[in-house]
Amino acid sequence: MTEIVRVMVESGKKKVVASAFDWIGWERNSLSEADALAVLAAYRPRYAKVAELAGLADEFQAATDVRVVERVEGTGSTDFHGISMRSAAPEYLPMTAAELERKTALLRACWAYFDATALRVSAEMRSGPRGGGRDRTKIVRHTLFAETHEFTKKVGVATPFEELLTPDGLAGHREAYVDGIREASARGVMARSWTLQFTIRRTAYHLLDHAWEMEDKYLTGEAGRTAGT
Repeated sequence: MTEIVRVMVESGKKKVVASAFDWIGWERNSLSEADALAVLAAYRPRYAKVAELAGLADEFQAATDVRVVERVEGTGSTDFHGISMRSAAPEYLPMTAAELERKTALLRACWAYFDATALRVSAEMRSGPRGGGRDRTKIVRHTLFAETHEFTKKVGVATPFEELLTPDGLAGHREAYVDGIREASARGVMARSWTLQFTIRRTAYHLLDHAWEMEDKYLTGEAGRTAGT
């Protein structure tokens, strides 16, 4: 990787999503391109913790030149959910062995960050526009359910939801997912209707988005209540 942070901007009619697609999971939305890029930058300190967990802290610290390298038209999900649903042009390309290892390391880091966040925040959450008044358990269950019902199936991994509720079952599911990613990459195939790299990125984003949601809404302590903490 280089010192450049490549960003794809997806513009809808109401919202804009900025995705640093080489740093999977680091993407944010707002009402304009300038504002989306500003929010993305504000979340840099939070994402730095993920990069550190992946063993990529030095690389992330050096990558300071944020550049919009691609602009695409958003989808309905851009405006309704404020999420990226388009593959960046480089995500259509096969991954090298090094790229595959790097992205799976980041994905594992996103899992670790999500798990650690769920353990340290309060069971109850402050009410707000996202999910109404759902508590930590509902956020965790939603995140796990979406992973096994939407994302991992793209590479042929369909773990029964109940298995995700035990430590051994969850660990086995994640290893199966990484194995599925590796197999799909080796075969050079799409993850059904998605590119493989977008599938990994979409999984990572969903994990971090809800980890950050828990940080922002938990009821004890002050850590995580602003984008810079």
